[in-house]
Amino acid sequence: MAMSIIELKTKRANLWEETKKFLTDHTDADGKMAAADAEAYEKMETDIAEMTKTIDRLEKQAELDKKLAMPVGKPLVGNPGVPEKKGTASDEYRMAMLTALRSNFRTVSNVLQEGVDASGGYLVPDEYDRRLVDVLDEENILRGLATKITTSGEHKINIAATKPAASWIEEGGALTFGDATFDQKLMDAHKLHVAIKITEELLYDNAFNLESFIITQFGKAIANAEEDAFLNGDGVGKPKGLFTDAQTGLTIDTVDIKADDVIDLVYKLKRPYRKNASFITNDSTLGVLRKLKDDNGNYLWQPSLQAGEPDRLVGYSVRTSQYAPKLAAGKVAVAFGDYSYYNIGDRGHRSLQELKELFAGNGMVGYVMKERVDGLLILPEAVQLLKVKKGS
Repeated sequence: MAMSIIELKTKRANLWEETKKFLTDHTDADGKMAAADAEAYEKMETDIAEMTKTIDRLEKQAELDKKLAMPVGKPLVGNPGVPEKKGTASDEYRMAMLTALRSNFRTVSNVLQEGVDASGGYLVPDEYDRRLVDVLDEENILRGLATKITTSGEHKINIAATKPAASWIEEGGALTFGDATFDQKLMDAHKLHVAIKITEELLYDNAFNLESFIITQFGKAIANAEEDAFLNGDGVGKPKGLFTDAQTGLTIDTVDIKADDVIDLVYKLKRPYRKNASFITNDSTLGVLRKLKDDNGNYLWQPSLQAGEPDRLVGYSVRTSQYAPKLAAGKVAVAFGDYSYYNIGDRGHRSLQELKELFAGNGMVGYVMKERVDGLLILPEAVQLLKVKKGS
């Protein structure tokens, strides 16, 4: 019988206490550990990491169950009727798209003509698009933290560059006036695509869940490419990444991160941003952060014991990404900030296009899904970075 979230968290907390004790008991005066002990410790750390991933998956599932179980705001009286879905939101459009996919676009209904895009493909049905966005939200950590907007063209965001200041004046004294100036950030759209090949046998097999396969595979591929760009992009043909524009709050001399470095990073961020702040780092760096202790010998990292509550480092939640730089000289080690100031601009629907005849000789069919998206950190001071000096 599967364990509950609380049971798993309790088991993980107990293992974490055993891990801490093992580290203390098997480390010599020089801070070194025998090879066999180090291997055992790493195995315990791996077990904790796997439990954490299982807990995260169960919590996402529980949150979705909770949303689906929510009652409607008002009781339904009589026959309320069902709103008619039109265009790319209709069931007819969705079924027409699936028929077209299975027939290698030899059977194309007139219904699909409602969703022809400029490049000759077809707009993804609304239901597919929503489920694809669900995949992106689940796979892409920044989509769950950033502010998402839908744009139809170049999007301008106004930023207060300077603010008026109050001043004391004597009775009857002259007023002083300050200038309030504004800046603008522009969000455009960069094209991202993913292409796959499917054998004709698989395509025509009605037992094969084609919808689920395409949504999952396209969704994961796009989400991975997005997350990399949202974190590291240089703005050339892709979004401007979080690590590219954020402020460097602290630079350390070596890859040996200290507890004080983490605390200093937290207080490099202005207090208003700290209310909704969290850490982003690489999985391998998290292994280093978990071992940090304060002056009283207490670990800075504390595993959550409550369902729905994330693990915390000095009181703030921690998220990891495979695209965050690994701990190395000249690289970002940890980011800390309020990521709602990173804006993601989606330019309309995603589109799906068949690659006619390209793989016909191989008995395969190609499909391309495209989206247009941009990303930008509109207030660099909202995120502070801990970097390692070059050549350390």
